[in-house]
Amino acid sequence: MSSPAVQIRSRVASLGEAAVTRARLTVVPQTRRRPAARVPFVFLVSVVLLTGVIGLLMFNTSMQQASFTATRLEQQAATMAAREQVLRMELDDLRDPQRVALRAQQMGMVIPSTPVFLSLEGEVIGEPTPATPEDGVRILPRPEGLPADLRPTVDVVEVPPAP
Repeated sequence: MSSPAVQIRSRVASLGEAAVTRARLTVVPQTRRRPAARVPFVFLVSVVLLTGVIGLLMFNTSMQQASFTATRLEQQAATMAAREQVLRMELDDLRDPQRVALRAQQMGMVIPSTPVFLSLEGEVIGEPTPATPEDGVRILPRPEGLPADLRPTVDVVEVPPAP
């Protein structure tokens, strides 16, 4: 009979040989991973970036177009405001009471010396008399100038040049 220590040694030796044979490394052929798994991701990222750049360019272009349109409309509004001011000034000139009275006088109209009024009931208030050119009122101002007796006399004195 063998002793338990001998049995343990023989068992450890047999296990050691088995472990050594199991632990030996061998070259395993390399399995290639498919690069196709990266292609869809790269394609997706490229499409997203390209879409973003194209979107920004289109947005920028539309903003510039809107800016040009706004500038053109502002210029048009300024032109129309100036035209409106010119037309208002012309209308004010045409509505000038003195101009209207002068045109009426040129057409032969005369301001009556005694005006007559009609009441709402149809009653005539005042004495109607025909107007004559002598009844006319001065529309234009008198020409400026002083009467002869108010005009000062001008004395011209010539000074001989110094020697």
